[in-house]
Amino acid sequence: MTITTIPDDQVRRPLAALPFWISLTMIPVVWTGALLGGLWVIATPVYAWVIYGLLDLLAGQDERNADPLMDRSGLGWYRAITLVWAPVQFVTLFALIWYVTRADHLSPLEMWGLFFGMGVVSGTIGINYSHELMHQRQRIDRWMSDILLAMVLYSHFRSEHLLVHHRYVATPRDPATARYNEGFHRFFPRVLRQSPVSAWRAEAAMLARRGLPPAHRSNPFWRYGLLQLVMLGLALAIGGWIGLVLFLVQAFTAIWQLELVNYVEHYGLTRRYLGDGKYEPVRPHHSWNSAHRMSNWLLINLQRHSDHHYKPDRPFPLLQTYSDAEAPQLPTGYSAMTAAAMIPPLWRRMMNPKVRAWRRQHYPDITDWSAYKTASNPAPR
Repeated sequence: MTITTIPDDQVRRPLAALPFWISLTMIPVVWTGALLGGLWVIATPVYAWVIYGLLDLLAGQDERNADPLMDRSGLGWYRAITLVWAPVQFVTLFALIWYVTRADHLSPLEMWGLFFGMGVVSGTIGINYSHELMHQRQRIDRWMSDILLAMVLYSHFRSEHLLVHHRYVATPRDPATARYNEGFHRFFPRVLRQSPVSAWRAEAAMLARRGLPPAHRSNPFWRYGLLQLVMLGLALAIGGWIGLVLFLVQAFTAIWQLELVNYVEHYGLTRRYLGDGKYEPVRPHHSWNSAHRMSNWLLINLQRHSDHHYKPDRPFPLLQTYSDAEAPQLPTGYSAMTAAAMIPPLWRRMMNPKVRAWRRQHYPDITDWSAYKTASNPAPR
C-alpha cells in the first residue's frame, strides 16, 4: 500500500465532497420498491450489499490521506450531508409508513421486505451519520444524532459509544468488541443485553461524580426515552398498528446492521494487559481498517476505523488510512464483510488466520492468549 497526501485546496473543493453524498441515492431505491412491489422490495439490500460489494472490487482502494492538521473551516460541504440526512430519513420513513399502510398492491410479506430495506438504510446510513455527529461539539450535530438514533430505538448507543466503547475498546469491559471465535449469532444477543446496561452505568457514574442521582433531569436517558416515544407515537398515528409494526421492523433491522458493523470492526483484536487493571493506550492496530473506495464513500470513511479510534475527534474527511504494518486490513469493504459475518464458519476461515498473524506482528512476546480470547483478563479500572 502506497499512501499519498491530498493537497489541502483539493480537499476543500465542493466536488471533492460530492462522492460522500452518494447515500442520497438510497432514497429513490427505497421508493422504487414501494411503488412497484414484487421483487423490487428487496432492491435496497441488494443495492447496499451486492452492488457496493461489486463496486469495491471494481473501484479498488483509495490510499490517499488529507492533511489531518489542515484548517477544518473548509469542510462545510462534508458536514452538510450528515446534517441533511436526519430530515431526509425522517420524511422518508414516515412517508413510507403512510403510503404502505394505504397501498393495496403490497402483501404483508412485501411490506416486511420493504421495511427491512428501510432498516438497511437507517442502519447503514442513519446510525453511521449519527455516529459522526455525536463526536462533534456543535449542539445541532448532537441533536441530529439523537433524532437519528431515536428513529431506530437505539438512543443509548450515544452514551455507550462515547463513554464506554472508545474508552474500553479491545478490553473485557467493552460489550461491542467481538471476541476471537465468537460468532456473530452469539455476539449479537450479548451486545443487546450488555450495551444498554453499560451505557446507563456510565451516565450514572458521571452524575455521581457531580453529586447527582442517576434519575437527575440532566441524564440524557430522559431525552432518549422522550424522543423514542415520539417516534413510536408518530408511527402509530400515521399507520395504525400496522405502521407501528413496520416501524419496529426497520428499527430492529437497523440495530442488526449496526452491530454487524461493530462485530467486523474489532473482531479478535485486544489491547495488551499491563497489570493492576491497566491496558495499553488505543493505537491504530486495535481496529480493522479498510481503504475500499466505494464503501468508504457510502459510509463517510467509517472503514478508516483504525484512525477513528486513534483520534476520535477527527472529522471523517480527515480520517487517515494506514499501511499493513500500522493497522490490520480487512480483505474487502463492509458490504461483503458483514455478509460473511452472518456465516460463522466462513467468517472464521477468513478472519482467524488474520487475527493470529496480527498477534505475531504486534505482540510476538505474548505466548498465552487464552485470557484474551475469552475476555477473562481483569476489567480495566
